[in-house]
Amino acid sequence: MLTLLEGICNRISNTLGHVTSVLFLLLVANVVYDVVMRYVFNDVSIAFQELEWHLFSAVFLLGVPYAIKTGGHVRVDIFYERFSAKVQAIIDIFGTLCWLLPFSLLVAWYGIDFAYQAYDIGETSGDPGGLPYRWVIKAVIPLSFSFIAISGIGLLCKSLNQLLHSDSKSKEEA
Repeated sequence: MLTLLEGICNRISNTLGHVTSVLFLLLVANVVYDVVMRYVFNDVSIAFQELEWHLFSAVFLLGVPYAIKTGGHVRVDIFYERFSAKVQAIIDIFGTLCWLLPFSLLVAWYGIDFAYQAYDIGETSGDPGGLPYRWVIKAVIPLSFSFIAISGIGLLCKSLNQLLHSDSKSKEEA
């Protein structure tokens, strides 16, 4: 059961990794377009500048679940990498249950209201010529933190499997 749940969470994280890579390519294209328009044609677009911020935000927010799945997130590797697989699993379980899941679920829960308020008042850019639907990027916040929680569940399943299998390996070796 843990392996099945881990696989589902990993597929979601992998899909987000692919989405993030496409968004990153769009970000690069947007920046190139913006630079060419500014320095070659002396034309500035506020909407394209804001789109850069929005794409960067989406890349960052939607890339975190993939980073958690692949182990690319920030941790104190100088100590962690020296521990046994069992100790690493215990640390990951503790960190996921005490910090990652509560924080991500809290931000996701409060982020829903944050995005809804922007939608409800029809929030737009404060700059003339800016993007009209500010709620869209604000809605990525609760969405991404929900995916971070899903990725955390995958990490939890992986760590529990690792802990359970290291105990069975230890018994087999004895």
